[in-house]
Amino acid sequence: MTSPKVVIIGAGVVGCSLADELTGRGWTDVTVLDRGPLFATGGSTSHAPGLVFQTNSSKTMSTLARRTVEKFLELGAFDQVGGLEVATTEARMAELRRKSGWARSWGIQARLIGPEECAALHPLLLPEAVLGGLHTPTDGLALALRAAESQAERASARGARFFARREALEILEHGGRACGVRTAEGDIAADFVVCCAGFWGAEFAKKLGLAVPLLPMAHQYATTGQLPGLPVAGLPILRHQDQDLYYRAHGDRLGIGSYSHRPIPVDMGSLAVDTADEPMPSMLPFTEEDFAPAWRASMALLPALAETKVEEAFNGVFSFTPDGFPILGEHRELPGLWTAEAVWVTHSAGVAAAMAEWMVDGTCGLDLHECDLNRFEQHALSPTFVAETSARNFIEVYDIIHPHEYRTVLRGLRTSPFHSAQQELGASFFEGGGWERPAWFEANAPLLAELREGGTRIPERDGWSDKFYSPISIAEAAWTRERVALYDMTPLTRYEVAGPGALSLLDRLTTNVVDKPVGSVVYTLMLDERGGVRSDLTVARLGAHTFQVAVNGPLDFDWISGHLPDDGSVTLRDITGGTCCVGVWGPLARALAQPLCPDDLSHEKFRYFTALRTYLGAIPVTLLRVSYVGELGWEVYASAEHGRALWDVLREAGREHGVIAAGRVAFNSLRVEKGYRLWGTDVTTEHTPAQAGLGFAVRMGKGDFIGRAALAEAPAPPTMLRSLVFKDPDAVVLGKEPVLVAGSPVGYVTSAGWSATIGRCIAYAWLPAETPIGAEATVDYFGAELAAVVSAEPVVDPEMARIKR
Repeated sequence: MTSPKVVIIGAGVVGCSLADELTGRGWTDVTVLDRGPLFATGGSTSHAPGLVFQTNSSKTMSTLARRTVEKFLELGAFDQVGGLEVATTEARMAELRRKSGWARSWGIQARLIGPEECAALHPLLLPEAVLGGLHTPTDGLALALRAAESQAERASARGARFFARREALEILEHGGRACGVRTAEGDIAADFVVCCAGFWGAEFAKKLGLAVPLLPMAHQYATTGQLPGLPVAGLPILRHQDQDLYYRAHGDRLGIGSYSHRPIPVDMGSLAVDTADEPMPSMLPFTEEDFAPAWRASMALLPALAETKVEEAFNGVFSFTPDGFPILGEHRELPGLWTAEAVWVTHSAGVAAAMAEWMVDGTCGLDLHECDLNRFEQHALSPTFVAETSARNFIEVYDIIHPHEYRTVLRGLRTSPFHSAQQELGASFFEGGGWERPAWFEANAPLLAELREGGTRIPERDGWSDKFYSPISIAEAAWTRERVALYDMTPLTRYEVAGPGALSLLDRLTTNVVDKPVGSVVYTLMLDERGGVRSDLTVARLGAHTFQVAVNGPLDFDWISGHLPDDGSVTLRDITGGTCCVGVWGPLARALAQPLCPDDLSHEKFRYFTALRTYLGAIPVTLLRVSYVGELGWEVYASAEHGRALWDVLREAGREHGVIAAGRVAFNSLRVEKGYRLWGTDVTTEHTPAQAGLGFAVRMGKGDFIGRAALAEAPAPPTMLRSLVFKDPDAVVLGKEPVLVAGSPVGYVTSAGWSATIGRCIAYAWLPAETPIGAEATVDYFGAELAAVVSAEPVVDPEMARIKR
């Protein structure tokens, strides 16, 4: 078998790691180009301080870091001195407890320690200055240049070629696909081109008319003079996140990295001039005034620094992205061009292994949706959005970020036609995919008071879980179960798949039977070639060749568009922005809607999982009888131009039935009661349908579909997604906490919601497949072990009687 031709642009640690991984998988026709010398090329790898702290709120990023550590150890390019993160505030100490939970969830060894033990590990540290710390013995220092060169040598031995001072000038294209790279020395043909150019990547893509959303930023790094008595080896890497600082030893000197200064975006147009007197083009002149606060904070933590001074310093250039994740994958607008950008040394080898697997096998066993280049909505690719959000990400890089805390810059970019009406009701909004989404409504506060007066116990929340939350959401959830509520579902991404080839395409891409009569609605899955769940969909057949498909976001557009037939028999359109949607749900939903509708909405005439094009009042609508909250009702779709009128008609018709507007917090708790999964949170490509409790959406006998062969050969799954019900009515978790059985960590929570129906918190968790229903478990929440029981699903209304009435 002939090896595909691959050209990698950039011989930093990512490019070298990728060359090693590809050649190790048999793709040996690899050419690596760099505009600088080998292997200190002048990019970020050449000056990166190399600190590897593995524990991250993202399981994926922690896995990438852990794999990097494992490989660099194998190469002799990792100094495993351990990592120490210290707290000087109670808030940070609580954050370290949360981080300790992440470490347990992801299988990383870490423990909380007191001030004296912190000082014993790092003798320069003043114990009186800290409240405690988190010690991770497997963290340490990546020797980036050694790792790059070692991997390049291995790749070269297998046939790879490395060229110094050979700049990629442009990408060659043929038939709408990347087919090579042009250099001053000649053209190089390629089947795949991978851009690992680091902070130059966005500028290079711009020449091609493509968007790679990263912002080069300057980050300060200083090295002190000699510190007598400083251990030459064994001093752990140190983070003082309360002051946005980190430290590492350089022999008998200390290196100090600072994020505490103002954001300093890099002007790529003047970079060559700005760095002319510096050792390399990724090192800008040091701005001493920006470092002064960092130096004072460092001396307060490490008093021995008063005996020395900064001797060497620079502002190093690194890549920042709008959401803090790398940018990986094949560019939708130019197939054959792949990117591995905004990758720090911490994750470099892990990223390269995942990328190589993705390229060679067509998919990756590790879920990479958080890192996928095509994850961004169109507005997030704008220069303004990239600049402002990436700069904000720099500012917040060491901040304590609540999982329900959303960005404050560039809000209001996408609003439904109901937005002004929601504001009038006192909506508290959060942001997702650029959309303003109501979390709860202050107008419903009287309902909460009624619940309390009626004897309903409202849980007492701790300070962390009470942030960005209101108990009003409990009242909204209870009201939905008892009467009727309106939910703004406009941000639910939906596509129109149409044309004579539409049915065949959807049949090939999805697991369930979509070849049903017009008016049918089908819940189905899209799998990758390994049988992992790429997405879950609701497919409504609105015509013989017209389907409305509710999906999870841009990655689904990428997947579907990548499988469109070449004959033009299928068109794919994102219709989200031109339409709106209201969920009308609750036992009184039919009483509200029937007087407005000329068609019979009875259960006998309008069955569950069917669709109807009709009118509500004078407004043309499409009704889908589906319910993500587990209640009678419909998703009501209309053209955006009719949106405000639709909202007003429903509100007026529902007045006699006590209709309310309800928010996403109530929505989440109701869907958790019903056992409904949230893709990307509860389920990813790492899980098969059977593991995720979604086997009912797979019809193995329907014929071939992507992932079918893998499912047919899949062994019994080692883990299963289960529901936990907490014993203490005040117990609340938010997600990513470790789950223990018999005192040992066995899994982790994905999502959770406090159930107004049963008066307890319900959580989903990945647990060993053999864990029986009724098993006792505990969840580690900031160090407190909360008792729970594994429950059968769904916890509420297992007979589905509330929906099918």
